[in-house]
Amino acid sequence: MNWMNESTPQEFVLLGFSDRPWLALPLFVVFLVSYVLTIFGNVAIILVSRLDAKLHTPMYFFLTNLSLLDLCYTTSTVPQMLVNIGSSRKVISFGGCVAQLFIFLALGSTECLLLGVMSFDRFVAICRPLHYSVIMHHRLCLQLAAASWLSGFSNSVLQSTWTLQMPLCGHREVDHFFCEVPALLKLSCVDTTANEAELFFISVLFLLIPVTLILISYAFIVRAVLRMQSAEGRRKAFGTCGSHLIVVTLFYGTAIYMYLQPPSPASKDRGKMVSLFYGIITPMLNPLIYTLRNKEVKGAFRRLIVKAFIMRKQGLSKG
Repeated sequence: MNWMNESTPQEFVLLGFSDRPWLALPLFVVFLVSYVLTIFGNVAIILVSRLDAKLHTPMYFFLTNLSLLDLCYTTSTVPQMLVNIGSSRKVISFGGCVAQLFIFLALGSTECLLLGVMSFDRFVAICRPLHYSVIMHHRLCLQLAAASWLSGFSNSVLQSTWTLQMPLCGHREVDHFFCEVPALLKLSCVDTTANEAELFFISVLFLLIPVTLILISYAFIVRAVLRMQSAEGRRKAFGTCGSHLIVVTLFYGTAIYMYLQPPSPASKDRGKMVSLFYGIITPMLNPLIYTLRNKEVKGAFRRLIVKAFIMRKQGLSKG
């Protein structure tokens, strides 16, 4: 059935926690603060990774991709959520819902693959240090990043199309904060078993397979680190890998809970909170995790601040 039919509403109502109006102000504050921190944190990582020559390495190239992805990821949902929380009409247009669904799904799928690529980079750096520059050359880094983005957007085209083909029969109340596949499938007035099976299969491909490969790579990494003679080398390796592993746990843990658990009415509100965690909280925490636990990034920040201070001082003295 064509998704642009008479049963398709012109706009959707995003219910969120509208049955708990006392949550509106706390949620607005949390969303706003998280979004501002996400913007500043990820922009800072992108700038420092590009401006500091010592960070022109594959690890920080992929970290820049992750920060750009998180910026777009949160921007696709949070501004609309803030508008709806502060409004009595918690609606989104059909076109806006389609755009939100496509972008959120594309970027989420891309992050699943990109985190796997980042673990491969750490595996080569620690387990094959003498061959690192040969293996992780610039062209391969570009190819791995491009493959992650292309696969994520291709998956979004498929899943968005399948979801939007479902007849809604006039249903327009989405029991969620934003347009996401599981929430939209619940609006359909026909059997969605086939769609749920397709969603489960693709979720296995984009969630379980990458996280399994990440765990395998980290098993080799831990073995290699424990064999290091230098205590400083072990600390540095565990520091950089620890940051990545925390991000992996936060993102995959919540996404797997959301997409691979059987649907249950009892877990409805819990599912909303889990979606908010991997859609808003994780992108906010990523810059903090990578900067607070990483001496190279903190050193680059200090160098840029000192450089900016010196340039400003020189500019004032000339004036």
